[in-house]
Amino acid sequence: MDRIKLLLQFIEEEPDNPFNLYAIALEYQNTDQEAARDYFEKLLENHADYLPTYFHAAALFAEFGKLEKAQQIYESGIDLAKQQNDQHTLRELQNAYQNFLFEYDID
Repeated sequence: MDRIKLLLQFIEEEPDNPFNLYAIALEYQNTDQEAARDYFEKLLENHADYLPTYFHAAALFAEFGKLEKAQQIYESGIDLAKQQNDQHTLRELQNAYQNFLFEYDID
């Protein structure tokens, strides 16, 4: 809980820093998935160019059964990785997306 308090303090001090929102979303992912989802949504809405968000957000939305949203997030992340010329993240997102399509039998 101390980590969450610290991260919330960081968000208060630097509300426009996407890393702080990302860090708390990851922290909540294991303890409070609803809160994690809320922070990932804030990131996607307010910091759409923050590439690390897409991998974890898409996976979390898939876990919630929000398959269309998860698919859209994967596809947006892949497009963003191409725009940012981030080959490593592009490969990770493409692999995760293919696994997602296979696991949920999406054509």
